[in-house]
Amino acid sequence: MKRRLFLAASAAILAPGLALAHGPTRQKVTVTTEVAAAPAEVWAAIGNFQDLGWHPAVVSQSGEGGNAIDATRQLYLSDQGAEGPMISEILYKFSDEKMSYSYRITDVAVEVLPVTNYSSHLTVKPLDGGGSLVEWRGAFYRGYPNNDPPEELNDAAAIAAVTAVYQAGLDALVERFGAPGS
Repeated sequence: MKRRLFLAASAAILAPGLALAHGPTRQKVTVTTEVAAAPAEVWAAIGNFQDLGWHPAVVSQSGEGGNAIDATRQLYLSDQGAEGPMISEILYKFSDEKMSYSYRITDVAVEVLPVTNYSSHLTVKPLDGGGSLVEWRGAFYRGYPNNDPPEELNDAAAIAAVTAVYQAGLDALVERFGAPGS
């Protein structure tokens, strides 16, 4: 009986401290859009891991490995090349048949994109009645791994930044291919 009381008292004392020590939780974002073009046409435009030139934030890029697993790419977000903001990524899943690929960020400054441990998946699916659904989803941790992050590196900042990246890319596809019914 004394042992049970001791364990219960210990748990009550330690529980608040454990809650504070939790740290960040994995965040998830999914953004979709519908475009008027057939899936094969959309996939032809976005399905090459080495070519993110369709995204308005990418000024230039380089990479190796094509669409093979472990292919790499570097996305330059200004005309300063490697001296400016850059994101390095690696491909870990690719399927022409399923019109999808998955990748991870291997290097990015949190000032560029306030995330860590980021992985993402891009896919194109047919819509009933024609056109395509493009889905871009990601999972990541905020840019500041400890408790009490600064505002620019907290969960909300990470979610907002990733959502903005996805939305800008998908908006560019709607501009390029049109929306269904338009």
